[in-house]
Amino acid sequence: MRPRPAPLAAALDLRQGRVEQAHGSGGRAMTHLIETLFMAAFDPGAAPLAEDAACLERPAGRLVLSTDSHVVSPLFFPGGDIGCLAVNGTLNDLAMRGAQPLYLAASFILEEGLPLADLQRIVASMAQAARAAGVAIVTGDTKVVERGKGDGVFITTTGVGVVADGLEISASRAQPGDLILLSGALGDHGLAVLAQRENLRFETPILSDTAALHGLVAALLVTAPDGLHCLRDPTRGGLGCALNEIARQSGVGMRLREAAIPVHEPVRALCEFLGLDPLYIANEGKLLAIVAAEAAPAVLAALRAHPLGSEAMLIGEVVADEDRFVDMETLLGGRRLVDWPSGELLPRIC
Repeated sequence: MRPRPAPLAAALDLRQGRVEQAHGSGGRAMTHLIETLFMAAFDPGAAPLAEDAACLERPAGRLVLSTDSHVVSPLFFPGGDIGCLAVNGTLNDLAMRGAQPLYLAASFILEEGLPLADLQRIVASMAQAARAAGVAIVTGDTKVVERGKGDGVFITTTGVGVVADGLEISASRAQPGDLILLSGALGDHGLAVLAQRENLRFETPILSDTAALHGLVAALLVTAPDGLHCLRDPTRGGLGCALNEIARQSGVGMRLREAAIPVHEPVRALCEFLGLDPLYIANEGKLLAIVAAEAAPAVLAALRAHPLGSEAMLIGEVVADEDRFVDMETLLGGRRLVDWPSGELLPRIC
């Protein structure tokens, strides 16, 4: 008579338990963690498959690939957490090339001692964000590092999407005469993380704007596919960095109007108090659209008709400038240079 196989491991204590070295060893404890926590969230009801790679259907069009690592601290902040941030950040990188995202892979570096309750909360947040976006998390990896060497959890997500043949949206396509649109207010994400990290409290809380933008991009592509020249989500380095990157790649200059750039009042007030500039604060649910002038009214209307673009504004224009400067008309009527950010103003915000 053949002996019955031993159970994979003792049941996970998701209330009091913590990540252990055994959870990254490749043995029973790791398999049990993956099946009980990760697969149960990402693919509920599916039979566990011990495969190291996913086989995917290849759609028509061109494949778009992006990868992003997330080391935000703290792991949880008003309006989001590292889980939904890891999903939305990579989906947005795909969307900025006009791609429809299809699949995600996720890699976790776990620190020994991380509460399993926190890990479950993060994984559930990732699963919810992926389902809301209509994207499957199809493969991944888990490693455990010693206590004190991982700061809880780091997550790397890799996304695959598809873009239609003939559609070319690129940071190299901005042209003099194009207009610059911004989908909403600046600085919410970076200051939400900072406020949580520093235990700052406000009468009106600042919430992260983390969101998946591919639905908004799809609406813009329906409205003016030929008029969209460039899309960019102003994450690390904020609007200032994003516009300088585009100016450099396209060989053009930019002229902004400070009065047109939306910033929520709590963010503005905190920036003034801390000596920060909203132009350089990270966002995780906003996009820049650089469009042909004749397409701008329709694109702006499409932005404002979508929940993620209701505060959209026309903030400037692209100009011929061999020096590739970005400058701005200030509230006082003068002009100032919007240069590349110097150093890391707010580390660990994504």
